[in-house]
Amino acid sequence: MSGLLELRKLIMIRAAILGSTGYTALELIKILLVHPQVEVTVLTTRQDGAPHVSDVHPSLHGRLDVRCESLDVAEISERADVVFGCLPHGASMATIPELLGAGLRVIDLSADYRLDDAETYQQWYGLEHTDSQRLAQTPYGLPELPGHRVDETTALVANPGCYTSTSILGLAPLLSDSLIEPTGIIIDAKSGVSGAGRSPKLTTLYPECNESLSPYGVGNHRHTPEIAGVLSRSSGQDVQVVFTPHLVPMDRGILCTIYCRPIAECSSDAALQAMRSFYDGCPFVRIVDHLPRTRDVAGTNYCDITVRESGGHLLVFSALDNLIKGAAGVAVQNFNLMYGLAETTGLLPATE
Repeated sequence: MSGLLELRKLIMIRAAILGSTGYTALELIKILLVHPQVEVTVLTTRQDGAPHVSDVHPSLHGRLDVRCESLDVAEISERADVVFGCLPHGASMATIPELLGAGLRVIDLSADYRLDDAETYQQWYGLEHTDSQRLAQTPYGLPELPGHRVDETTALVANPGCYTSTSILGLAPLLSDSLIEPTGIIIDAKSGVSGAGRSPKLTTLYPECNESLSPYGVGNHRHTPEIAGVLSRSSGQDVQVVFTPHLVPMDRGILCTIYCRPIAECSSDAALQAMRSFYDGCPFVRIVDHLPRTRDVAGTNYCDITVRESGGHLLVFSALDNLIKGAAGVAVQNFNLMYGLAETTGLLPATE
């Protein structure tokens, strides 16, 4: 076994990133550049002219000598082993079957494989799912949940969303231990502007969002069925949530304030103890005594969580970096699990 582990340490895994011009792709590239067993070999874009990655992301100047190119599955299969898909919803399901057919392994950062059925997907995303047989068969890639199914046999992973990870990680221990009611849960979520992506939109222009806090997606945000569905499956009960996101004039970060009703008398200390037990051995979830701040998790793969009591409710506070633990960082966690590597590889300094 030790010989096999040593051999693994010598193997460089070639990675392709589809849709490489966005904020999440930039964070993913930065992580993979320091990962000891990854070589970034392919970057794709819909932009014309095959721009150099440093022209798209100037912060990468001198760090990666790769030109972005059009998506060609045959070409990618010759030069990569694994694909990180940073494509928009709808575009992923149109591409992933061909990628899998070419023998590539895929970590999909879109929402195309996160839900269990095509009807729910069409209801919330307004698109007909063209690869519906893989729904419910694709592992949901939140490694901190008990029974997660990502391992060395996995070919496709549905990477979770940022709002969903913040919410699910905050609620999963309390629901799994039957400490709170599964209905009447209110999630008040606030996110930095990078969560809306890099493509220009009126609502994210500086004069529109600066010095302003605004709700959006009220009653119909697409992450609602993902949050409820994953929590229902993990806790074995019908979970219902009211999810309301807000846009905050900061670059990055998510903070969720979650209101829930305890089933019986449950102190915040008891809830914190349940959380610490639930996440024992999970290196990227920190159960803290202080109130979490986005500042303290920015640029990291940590999710900070705590609990308070107020007015007969338990209040859960959960914070993470939407671009890392909410996207690129957990994608690398999933990658590590797919290749039999330590989950923290490339995400935390190596330890003896």
